[in-house]
Amino acid sequence: MPEESPITARNAPDRRRYELVDAGAVVAQCDYLPFGTAAGPQRILHHTTVDESYGGQGLGGRLARFAVEGTIDAGLQIVPVCPFIKAWLGRHPEYDAHVAPVRPEHLAAVPPGSGRPE
Repeated sequence: MPEESPITARNAPDRRRYELVDAGAVVAQCDYLPFGTAAGPQRILHHTTVDESYGGQGLGGRLARFAVEGTIDAGLQIVPVCPFIKAWLGRHPEYDAHVAPVRPEHLAAVPPGSGRPE
């Protein structure tokens, strides 16, 4: 990774994902889906990936924080279907008040092959 190219974070709502970008290339992403309930709007965070060549740099955690805080800032509850996001949230109890439990209807909303636990 070239040092002169800082990695930036962005929300790409047209692709329903948060991204980390290096020199114009997406190097990490956290996919999400909107979900509505009687209790209020939610965002299902269902799949997180980091390009292998960027591994070991803490980018997964950086992306998780950006996605979680972006979801909270949007006034939505977090539904952590993604195992990485779920584990990250387990290490960050300061976000507990914004996390909704994963329910069968959340899992059913995630298309097969896009991070849904089988």
